[in-house]
Amino acid sequence: MKVFCLVLCIAAAALAADSQSNPEVQTQLGRIRGSVLQSRSGKPIYAYRGIRYAQAPTGQNRFKAPQAVQAWSETLDATRDGPACPQPSSNQTESEDCLRLNIYTRQSPSNSQSQSSQNDVIVFFHPGNYWSSSAASQEFGPQYLLEKNIVLVTVNYRLGSLGFMSTGDSNAPGNAGLKDQVEALRFVQKNIAQFNGNPNSVTILGYGAGAISVSLHYVSPMSQGLFQRAIAMSGAATLQNPLPHSQEQLAHKQAELLGCNTDSHQAMFACLLSKSAEQLGDSAPQLAERQGDPSLIWTPVVEPEIPGVERFLPAQPADLIRERKINAVPLLIGVNRDEHGPVVINATQQSQQGNNSIFDDYNNNWSKIAPISFYYERNGSRSTRISKELKSHYLNDQPVSASNARQLGNIYSDVWVNFPVYRYVKLAAEYSSQPVYYYQFASEGSDSFAKWSNGSNYGVAHQDDLLYLFNVSSHSPISPSQPREFKTLQRYTALIANFARSGQPTPQSGQNNAGSDDSNNQDNDANNNADLASVNFQPSTAAEPKYLEIGERLQMKSGYINAQRMNKLEELFPLPAIGQSDNQYPNNQQYYTHQG
Repeated sequence: MKVFCLVLCIAAAALAADSQSNPEVQTQLGRIRGSVLQSRSGKPIYAYRGIRYAQAPTGQNRFKAPQAVQAWSETLDATRDGPACPQPSSNQTESEDCLRLNIYTRQSPSNSQSQSSQNDVIVFFHPGNYWSSSAASQEFGPQYLLEKNIVLVTVNYRLGSLGFMSTGDSNAPGNAGLKDQVEALRFVQKNIAQFNGNPNSVTILGYGAGAISVSLHYVSPMSQGLFQRAIAMSGAATLQNPLPHSQEQLAHKQAELLGCNTDSHQAMFACLLSKSAEQLGDSAPQLAERQGDPSLIWTPVVEPEIPGVERFLPAQPADLIRERKINAVPLLIGVNRDEHGPVVINATQQSQQGNNSIFDDYNNNWSKIAPISFYYERNGSRSTRISKELKSHYLNDQPVSASNARQLGNIYSDVWVNFPVYRYVKLAAEYSSQPVYYYQFASEGSDSFAKWSNGSNYGVAHQDDLLYLFNVSSHSPISPSQPREFKTLQRYTALIANFARSGQPTPQSGQNNAGSDDSNNQDNDANNNADLASVNFQPSTAAEPKYLEIGERLQMKSGYINAQRMNKLEELFPLPAIGQSDNQYPNNQQYYTHQG
């Protein structure tokens, strides 16, 4: 009898250990088995990776809106990342069947059923120019954000031609990758409670192209009711050139690259459907007009009415905001201090070694390169005037060289990030009933995505702030032995967690932060909020624009970021009247490049 009891005890212990190392959750769709990771300070994170949220977008479903996922009968293995969507030069496993998401939660399955214990949810849309990257845990690890009691969801969505081909008809209506994101948000609404998430407290967070996505969900009728707060980091859809209604010429170029006949849509799509996903993904760089720019080859489009097709974007984002056809929620939106400035690093270093070929190309072909690199119309007197005035305002009419390369970098930063965000802030602050929080991330740490050959940082570059939100495997993790960086990490994650909880980035008097941690933990939210309480992060308004500078100190500042430069771009690219974008910019359908 004792032996029998011992066997039962051992079996029970083994089962308990297995449930801890491979926790299982029962959802409406089926059972899911996950794994256990550790937060930065060693707290358990229950991770469920590679969960299918839509059917495979293959065969006749290619280029179309996603179909809702079907239930499964056997336990789904969600112990590792799913495949990335097809893209060029990826070291990840890829598949066209890539519509997967990852869910990270602090609560074990046994504690996930109580509604009172549900935590706020952040859904993250990755950057990558709409043609690269993924939600993989080695790229966007949860170890920092999951110090807070939140549920984090990271989402794969279709990229490149597979996600954004648009011909203005039912063959490729456009915005398939954005509709993937909508389907992921619908999945979250139906299933996140089983992971201890609150479906009524969802914050969407996007970076770069993901931020453009967030700014479009803010105005999309498809996204209504799917989120309660929005965070757009280093990107917005209100660029100086309006979004096209289709990208037919780019679709033809894609078809020709793969040897397809373009005489008719029927013949072209029959051929494109026969090509492998890898062929479509690998060909993305060949579609760009100019290599080396921070370009987004395929763009979101304003969709025409097509019978039986739900439209993600029925009009220009600026028009929808001005008509108050928006999903009015609190918005946190901002930029990094130096953004795309590092695009000039290579040219500068080559020039310092005696090779001026890149700068010579700018100087000899400025009127041709500028409209491509800075995204405005080619040819014509207006294009010529804009090119001249950009050079005059930013470069003082001097030739591009190593001595003024940073000013060239400022143009890239402004046209692809700073100006679209500035314009979005202005519009949302005036026309939304909800607060708009505007910020500049200016904290330069020891690590960066953009370094000179001597190892020094360019500045605070595009994506540098992601190093304080996610554990990125290609970069060393931040630890308490780095006091400056660690303080920034604590501040930044606390700002995001606060906003995800209440719609306010800094705590108000007597308010607790999202998800209190152990009182003796250095990541304790109350401790972090004591630091954040030193500043009152006020919303920016149409009457009183203001922003928070996140640097060595937290400082509220009046006005707009880089206001003088923004005023010049406002002068060069005035916002068309509602419904008049196509008349003011009649040729915008032809362009290939954009920002990511």
